Amino acid sequence: MKRLFLSLALGVIAVAAVLVVRTVAFTSRQVAPEAGAPLVVDAEAASARLAGALRLKTVAASEGQPADDAAFDALHVYLREHFPRVHASLKREPVGRHSVLYTWEGTDMSTRPVLLMGHLDVVPVTPVTESAWVHPPFAGVVAEGHVWGRGALDDKGSVLAQLEAVEALLAAGERPRRTVLFAFGGDEEVGGQEGAVAIAALLKERGVRLESVLDEGGVIMSGTVPGVAAPVALVGTSEKGFVSVELKVKGEGGHSSMPPPSTAVGTLARAVSKLEATPMPARLAGGSRELFEWVGPEMGFGMRLLFANLWLTEPLVVKQLAAKPTTNAAVRTTTAVTVFEGGVKDNVLPSDARAVVNFRILPGDSVEGVLAHVRKTVDDSRVEVGTLAFQSEPSPVSPTHSDSWRQLERSVRQVFPQVVVSPYLNVAATDSRHFVGLSDNIYRFFPVHLQREDLARVHGQDERIAVPTYLDAVRFYAQYLRNTAF
Repeated sequence: MKRLFLSLALGVIAVAAVLVVRTVAFTSRQVAPEAGAPLVVDAEAASARLAGALRLKTVAASEGQPADDAAFDALHVYLREHFPRVHASLKREPVGRHSVLYTWEGTDMSTRPVLLMGHLDVVPVTPVTESAWVHPPFAGVVAEGHVWGRGALDDKGSVLAQLEAVEALLAAGERPRRTVLFAFGGDEEVGGQEGAVAIAALLKERGVRLESVLDEGGVIMSGTVPGVAAPVALVGTSEKGFVSVELKVKGEGGHSSMPPPSTAVGTLARAVSKLEATPMPARLAGGSRELFEWVGPEMGFGMRLLFANLWLTEPLVVKQLAAKPTTNAAVRTTTAVTVFEGGVKDNVLPSDARAVVNFRILPGDSVEGVLAHVRKTVDDSRVEVGTLAFQSEPSPVSPTHSDSWRQLERSVRQVFPQVVVSPYLNVAATDSRHFVGLSDNIYRFFPVHLQREDLARVHGQDERIAVPTYLDAVRFYAQYLRNTAF
């Protein structure tokens, strides 16, 4: 018995030693901040240019509603007028009806181009909510230190900041060594088929292989990672996939006074209930795992011990993350019942019922894997399983050891020296997914420092961007171009 206790004690001591050693070796991955090159930007003029772009109601076509071609045409004219150096020096190619590809030719044609992205379309504003905005959503107002309007954050702010950066670099007489491409889609909010998809196909047809891609995605957030006092720059190294599964049940109809054991609605309700009660497995992988590997060293000893030893603590970490909707999305393919239809009158048996369940797919899972999960979980031959037209697979995870990542990380630390840079999993879809196959280095980051309450403004009420925040974005894009292409 003594030998058993001694063996157990030695085992505990050995595990404890491993935990401590790994925690001590779990040191910061952040590159030392260095001074970036200066950039001259007229704050008042730049803010006014963004405000002017926000006045143009470039809502993409959706749900049977056509896009406002005149608004998109006016925006392209506006960009030509307000960024004259860009349009004098860069090649501009219209793609489709509303999208555009710019080429800033470099001096060394043996290098692969870098691609920066954004989109010109915005989501609509529900008419009944317009009166609740502090400033009308399409007024393009500069007030109270902010630029107000739909698209300020998603995504005209990014597009205009990139153009401001190029205009300033051209004014300084700078020219890239590496060719730089700018792809601005006109239908990102509805899938990107006529914009990003067409631009990616065009580049593929030309045999272009990209060094890197930078699109919208993560931002700089304060207080978003418990235990990390500094703001965290969340750079999406991957993004979730998307599929909406349609469930249909046929019934016999008839009078409700003589019902069958289960109506079409009842059968469908049980199927939906099973799916909600049986989510797909949770796991810590890809960008979600890397997040803790990068921010963990910035925490206190107790939290560092936890994340330095995921080989042992991962089940506990995953359980805690899966307990909250905001973090559950980072560790599993999520299940969301979004549509449920059936029946027309209280005394009539429904002849059919329909539900739509939206899945956001974790990298490592797949559309086919989701469908297999649905069929196995529902396990009812009366329930027909199909998918809606729009779907996408999760993206591959881009590396954090490549030169492209290092230059992106360096650029962030040069402009925002106080922040912690970290990979993460982008849970929403971006146009960048259409460029998978053209580059291994696809990153998703909009260089703006936001507070938690600002996130509700994206696609929501009172969308705005602070003027100093917008100018920092301009400086970041200029520094990023200098680091990657000059």
